[in-house]
Amino acid sequence: MKFLRTIRFDPSDENVFDRAAVPDEWAVSGAFEFAAREPESVTGKAKQAFANGFLSLESFGRSTFASVAELGEEDLVEVERRLARHFVESYGAPDEEAALPAAREEARFVLDLCKDSLINTIFTVQRRFAEDGQIKEEFRTIKAPDARPMHTRIWNVVEDDE
Repeated sequence: MKFLRTIRFDPSDENVFDRAAVPDEWAVSGAFEFAAREPESVTGKAKQAFANGFLSLESFGRSTFASVAELGEEDLVEVERRLARHFVESYGAPDEEAALPAAREEARFVLDLCKDSLINTIFTVQRRFAEDGQIKEEFRTIKAPDARPMHTRIWNVVEDDE
C-alpha cells in the first residue's frame, strides 16, 4: 500500500503554519478541520493551513509537501487509530470506536490518492471554499524519477546558524 508522508524542503512551514509537521510523519489531507467553519473565519496562519497544508498524524502539524511512501498493514491500523483518537481529543467524538469509521474514510481517501503514484512522488494541495460553502481540493504531483523506490532520504534540511 502507498500513503503520504510529510516532507520539508526548507524551514518555511515553521513560519506559515501555527504548528509545522515534523518531517517523515504519515499525513492526510486534513480538510475536515475546516468543514464546519465559515470561510470568512479562516484567516492568518489557519488560512495557509487550509489553502495548502497536509495534516500530519503524529505532531498534528501541517506540511506544504507530502511524499508517497510504502505503508504496511500494521502502519495503516496505527494511522486509523491515531486519527480516531485525534477526532475524540480535538473534535468531540464520543470515543475512538465511534470515530474509527471517519478515520478509516480519511485513510482510504489517501490510499486511493496514492495508489497509482510511484514511491517518492511529491504531492501538493490547493483548497478553496466553493460558492456553496463546500471545500474543494486540487492535488498536484511532481513525479518520482523512476519506478524503483528510493530507500534513502534524498534531501535533508539543515538549520543555518545565522
